Amino acid sequence: MSNKLFLGIVGDDFTGSSDAASFAVKSGLKTMLFDGIPSDIDLEKEGIQAAVIALKSRMAPVAEAKEQSLAAAKWLVEHGAQHIYSKYCSTFDSTPKGNIGPILDNFLEGFEAKASIICPALPVNGRIVKDGILYINGVPLAESPMKNHPLTPMWDSSLKNLMEAQSSYKCFNVPHDVLYDEEKLKALIKNIEKDNEHYYLIPDYENDTDASQIAKVFGDMFIQSGGSGVLTALGEYYLKKEGATLGVSHIPNSKTDGKALLLAGSCSVATQKQIKTFKESGNQVIKIDAHKLMSGELTAKDLWRDYKSAKGYCLIYSTAPAEEVAALQKQYGTEKLAHKIELTMNELTKLAFADGFTRFIVAGGETSGAVIKGLPQDGYVIGESVAPGVPVMVPSKHPNVRLVLKSGNFGDEYFFEKAIKMTGE
Repeated sequence: MSNKLFLGIVGDDFTGSSDAASFAVKSGLKTMLFDGIPSDIDLEKEGIQAAVIALKSRMAPVAEAKEQSLAAAKWLVEHGAQHIYSKYCSTFDSTPKGNIGPILDNFLEGFEAKASIICPALPVNGRIVKDGILYINGVPLAESPMKNHPLTPMWDSSLKNLMEAQSSYKCFNVPHDVLYDEEKLKALIKNIEKDNEHYYLIPDYENDTDASQIAKVFGDMFIQSGGSGVLTALGEYYLKKEGATLGVSHIPNSKTDGKALLLAGSCSVATQKQIKTFKESGNQVIKIDAHKLMSGELTAKDLWRDYKSAKGYCLIYSTAPAEEVAALQKQYGTEKLAHKIELTMNELTKLAFADGFTRFIVAGGETSGAVIKGLPQDGYVIGESVAPGVPVMVPSKHPNVRLVLKSGNFGDEYFFEKAIKMTGE
C-alpha cells in the first residue's frame, strides 16, 4: 500500500466532509476525517491516503472562511498532500457573496496555482451538470426546492453565474465534446490563458464515465473543487498511477453495542419525509417546541428526560416546513434561533455520551456540527455507507462509538431505520 497522501480535502461543514470521505474511501484510499486541523496525528505512519479536514466555513464571515480554509490547506500540504480539494455541497450552497468563490480564489493565489475545476455534480443523488447548468433531479437548481433554502436560497442555475458573482476570476464551461477531445480542450485552455491569470473550468458531468474522464484530464491539477461525486474517480486515478489495488478497503466494522441517540435539525423535504416514515413505522418522535425553547420554558434536560422515558427508538427533531421556519426566524432572528437549537443538540449529545450511548444518528449539517462538538474531539475512520455520501464513522480513540451524520437532502425515506440496523449488534 502506498503511504502517499494523495488528497487533502477541506470541507465547509462536517456532513459535507463525511460525504467526501465516504466517496474517497470507496476508491480504495485509506481515509480519515478530522473536525478542524488535528494536532497529534502522523498521517504517513497511519498510512492515510486521503485526509479530510471539516470546517464550519459555509456560512462564516468571508474573511474568517478564507483564513480557516487556507490554514487547513497549508497544514495538509505540510503533511504531504499532493492535491488540495475544496469540498462544498452538490447544490452549491452559498450566498451571492460566498463563501465558495472567495475560498477558492484564496487557494489559487495562496498556492500560486493557475486554475481549478468547479465540479459539484453527484449523479447518484440526482445532481448533474449539463451545459454549465446544475440540475437537481432533472430540475434546474433555481427551480428546485433549493430556491426556498432558509439560509442559502439559490437564485440561478448557471454555475458560471453563481461562481462569478462571488469570485474575482472568470469561469469557462467545458461541454462534453470538449471534455472528451484532447485537442479541443488544449485549444480552449490556451485561449483562456492568454487573458486570464487565474480561471475556473466547469466540466459537464452527468455520470460515472464523465467522472473518470474529468479525473483523467484534470486529476493532475493541484487545486480542485466540487462535491463528493468525482472523488472516487480521482482516488482511482491516483491509485492506478501508483499501480495500487482499487476498491473498498480499510473498512471498520459498522456495528457496536449500546443505545442510539437520533437527532434531526435539517428542514429539507427529504428529512421531513424521513421523520414522517420513522414515526409511521411505530417509533416515537419528540418535536422541539421552538417557542418554549426560546423562552427558556423547555431545556435540553427536559428533552433528555422525555427521550430516556421513551419505549424503543425515539427521535428528537427541530425540523419544520419552510414557511414555519421563516415565521420563527422573523420572530426570533435567524442567528439566535439557529444558535439556540444547535446548543440544545450539543447538550443532548453530551448527556447521551455521558450516559454511555454509543450510536449517534443525525440529520442536518448544522445539527451534525453541534453533535460533533458535544463529543470528545477525535479523528474518524470512515466505514461503509448507509446511503451514498453518508458513511458510518468510527472515532479513532473511541472505537466502540459509531456516528452517522447526513446532509439534509441525503438518504431515502427509511434512512433512520437503515442507520439503526447498520450500526446495531
